[in-house]
Amino acid sequence: MIPLTAEHYPQEGRVWEALVRIWEDTEAPEGCMVEIVDGIVTVAPPRDVRQNVIVAELSRALYQQALPEDRGAYQILALAVPARHGLYVPNLVVAPDSVVRGAGRFIPAAAAELVVEVTSMTSAVHDRLHKPAGYASAGAPLYLLIDLWSPDGPTAILHGEPDHRRYRIQRPTRLDEPLHLPEPFSMVIDTSVMCVS
Repeated sequence: MIPLTAEHYPQEGRVWEALVRIWEDTEAPEGCMVEIVDGIVTVAPPRDVRQNVIVAELSRALYQQALPEDRGAYQILALAVPARHGLYVPNLVVAPDSVVRGAGRFIPAAAAELVVEVTSMTSAVHDRLHKPAGYASAGAPLYLLIDLWSPDGPTAILHGEPDHRRYRIQRPTRLDEPLHLPEPFSMVIDTSVMCVS
């Protein structure tokens, strides 16, 4: 047996590059989502109808009320969180078009102005615990978790004011109450349209 020494461990940058290569090379069944959460490659089943309806309604509201022409609401846009060994693929990302155009396979999570995750039964733990820490460490200003599997019933939880370790939870909202998005959006979303059985 050969004892491991410091030179047997790749430098931090090389670890990130290796993770990105694994993510790019992972072949998943059609419709499945490949992500890296805390250095672990995960494959999630295709998103269900409820998740798609919620994302469509939220996108429609953003475009109708709040998004300037130089911003977009993107679905299935990968966000890099190298400090947490993460490559997340949220349900929806609002980001400047200038960052997204020509970016390649992912953009820095710090460039996102709003990140939205809609939980599934298989993603709830990551979406509630690991991803908020990752997005906060990257400096994404707003993280909206639409938790369809909350013990209290379907809930929208807005996280804001990241301190590079965690977010301050702004306000949990049931999915039949208005949801207030702060600046730069300054809008109210009717969450009752997200109540899909």
